[in-house]
Amino acid sequence: MIKRALPVTREQDFAAWYQAVIAEGDLAEESGVRGCMVIRPWGYGIWERIQRLLDDRIKATGHENCYFPLFIPLSYFEKEAEHVEGFAKEMAVVTHHRLIGDGKGGLVPDPSAKLEEPLVVRPTSETVIGAAFARWVQSWRDLPVLINQWANVVRWEMRTRMFLRTSEFLWQEGHTAHASAEEAREETLKMLEVYRSFAEDCLALHVIAGEKPENERFPGAVATYSIEAMMGDGKALQAGTSHFLGTNFASAQNIRFQNAEGGLEVANTTSWGVSTRMIGGVIMVHGDDDGLRCPPAIAPWQAVIVPMLRDQPEDAAIVSYCRALQAELAAAFALGEPIRALLDLKPAKAATKRWGWVKKGAPIIVEVGGRDVAGGNVSVVRRDELYRPDGKLDSRVQPRADFVAGAGALLEAIQAALHAQSVENVRANIVPLSDWAAVEASFAEDQKNPGWVDVAWSRPTGAALDAVVERLKALKLTIRNAPRGQTGQPDAPCIFTGETAVERVLIGRAY
Repeated sequence: MIKRALPVTREQDFAAWYQAVIAEGDLAEESGVRGCMVIRPWGYGIWERIQRLLDDRIKATGHENCYFPLFIPLSYFEKEAEHVEGFAKEMAVVTHHRLIGDGKGGLVPDPSAKLEEPLVVRPTSETVIGAAFARWVQSWRDLPVLINQWANVVRWEMRTRMFLRTSEFLWQEGHTAHASAEEAREETLKMLEVYRSFAEDCLALHVIAGEKPENERFPGAVATYSIEAMMGDGKALQAGTSHFLGTNFASAQNIRFQNAEGGLEVANTTSWGVSTRMIGGVIMVHGDDDGLRCPPAIAPWQAVIVPMLRDQPEDAAIVSYCRALQAELAAAFALGEPIRALLDLKPAKAATKRWGWVKKGAPIIVEVGGRDVAGGNVSVVRRDELYRPDGKLDSRVQPRADFVAGAGALLEAIQAALHAQSVENVRANIVPLSDWAAVEASFAEDQKNPGWVDVAWSRPTGAALDAVVERLKALKLTIRNAPRGQTGQPDAPCIFTGETAVERVLIGRAY
């Protein structure tokens, strides 16, 4: 039996396993503030890679980065009632700007320092950015406005889990204004595709892009689209969203422009974002019982060199050999960039360092000892294929020159293999069903990994939709989205209403 690196396996307890991956891989830790986390260097390095790669894609579509304040006047939210209602329970509010002693050794808000207007700690920026757009946009010549910001936001969550749902998290949020609804809808779908391709190409996550049902829309949006990823336990993770806001926010924020004919029109706006919850998705899709398997595209270090030192005179020669190897790898390319290679010279046993990097998920771990130096070799561990069929660690000795020459191709093969596994997991765990009894059976208590179901849908609204939501809630289910690219009309009636179906939707349990 293989002895795994983590204290708990996915099969034993998926939730505990997830926390173990984060802790053992030095990704993040508790901060002392409920629902907030300290993102450690390896975890933040992954976020920096996500940020850099996605930022390049966002800018390639014509958007510019900017920054807006963390504090937003409450009155800005009050202009958009539906939006406020959607976030009201999660808002953190600043009411005072100074503390004073309470005479007992503690501090309390100074009554004389009460703010004239409460300030909301940014839960999202539609309102404050809308106010700026109202100043910036006067004529059709000022449109479109295409901006993005990388920031932190605060939503006071009741039930938190690191990366997946935290009271403070990091994200990017794009906001745009357009002269027509058609142009704004095109923008919404363009950014949805940016997210989809980014998840597939960089995170090695197979995702389903589609439109959310009416009850799952962003507060105040006309239409919301998402990319949905399937986790290792069959649950869904909403990994990114793109919203067509129509004129709802523009009307509230008075974003108006003079058209080419001299008339006055209300702009159409969009917003879209992804966050650090993507890291949680990477963990739950690619992680195994030894820790994280980090896709090479987002790994802070793609190849980690571990010298096997014994406090002997030959150690200097081993370190010199490793430094030369590091330079050779850094001069090679993988996935369109120079290979990111680290020489780990921390004062610890080589085996301890090796398993530390296994748990972090470094794609390639290279061990070098005296024999390797003498023979001009390296010992290579491929993180996504850690063991031989006999259960022993698969450490392959090969000539140094051959390894360097093939390192780029090896990293690309690891990226492709992780993606292929994600695709296989999704395709194997989506089942088309045609009646409600089959849905209930699929999500029975004894089903450990039920995956998702694919059913016909008539797009009910109002009371009919409310009734559907209640039926789903009883099984802890939600409609994830209606996948894009559907052709023709479903040949079965809606599984909920019995009416003629207009599309098919995916249903599952979600984080």
